[in-house]
Amino acid sequence: MADDLGASRTGLVCATAGAVQVITGIHTGDVHVTVEPHSQPPEPAPGWEEIAEISCHSPSGDILVTHYMDDPADLPSLASQGPGSYRLRVHARGRDLATGQTVDEAVESYLIQSWPAGHHDALVVKASDAYGIYRRAKPTRDTIVIDHEDSPDTQSGRERDILRRAERGDYS
Repeated sequence: MADDLGASRTGLVCATAGAVQVITGIHTGDVHVTVEPHSQPPEPAPGWEEIAEISCHSPSGDILVTHYMDDPADLPSLASQGPGSYRLRVHARGRDLATGQTVDEAVESYLIQSWPAGHHDALVVKASDAYGIYRRAKPTRDTIVIDHEDSPDTQSGRERDILRRAERGDYS
């Protein structure tokens, strides 16, 4: 269970009707998924294009990865300590490779880290793929972006400039 959270807040992970959803770039096909349940907050893994966090609560003691129309994947539960509140950190790469397409071979990869933690607002840790920019087109105030590269010469600096202009209604 998670608070309702639209995809525009993180561009990568959202929550509706108590379920957490990871937003893929592809329309249909397989993706690579790795899960890492932890007892303490781990460091974000290096080498990923997008990283976002969300809080959730598991009354059952299970947080399972499932395909939209399938049974749970053969992956361990992200609720490593049983019932309670958890933080999920979702890492993604490859979402710009086949955006909106049906793929025969996986081009996207995801890493989901989890650890016991109280509720915190959604958090964007790293924002560098074009699909994430598209999904975050309408920024919200309770998303915190941690990025010290604010230069217009970087992807994240350009994205931040687009978001600032959009807040003023300048869509040029």
